Amino acid sequence: MIKLAASVTKIWQRIPKAVLFGGAVLLQCVLLVLMVADRMQILREGREVTLQTQPVDPRDLLRGDYVVLRYEISQVPAGALAGKPAAERNAVVFVKLAPNASGLYEAVSVHAEPVPVTAPDVLIRGRVGYSGGACGTNGRTFCDKLTIKYGLESYFVPEGEGKKLEQARNQQKLRVVAAVLPSGRAAIKRLLLDGEPVYEEPWY
Repeated sequence: MIKLAASVTKIWQRIPKAVLFGGAVLLQCVLLVLMVADRMQILREGREVTLQTQPVDPRDLLRGDYVVLRYEISQVPAGALAGKPAAERNAVVFVKLAPNASGLYEAVSVHAEPVPVTAPDVLIRGRVGYSGGACGTNGRTFCDKLTIKYGLESYFVPEGEGKKLEQARNQQKLRVVAAVLPSGRAAIKRLLLDGEPVYEEPWY
């Protein structure tokens, strides 16, 4: 084993630094392409759901040209999960969403595993947040109410536009259209201000 390790080390040392650098750059490019392709798939193939945003405590605001987002589905009753053991801290959960009379999607139930749904309902994947949902001495029991993050909690906007959208969000005039795949993965597709599109996320 020691001889093998020494041989590998010698071979590694013989590789020109330029080749190693090029390989590292190529690997980063491949990873970037895969990330872009993954997001394109969500935006292209995901079912659209419209979500109502909620005001955010000013003390929690992040600085810069992006908007912090919280939704009506960000905190949901645990339902049948309450008091049951979680697989891990900040466990992955699946929330069943259904449209109300206004066309906005609301949380119907939350599950530890994917469950079948039929259109127009969707199943969105989230993770129990650090600030809520983990109870018990080891933090691995579901609380009665869960704070859930879906990866939809921030959105970058052009420089100087964030403040206007934050104000609209706190007045509950801002809605988000998200794309959700059957697997539950989701991404923000567009922002609606007073029902009108203001930002559309490109596929690339």
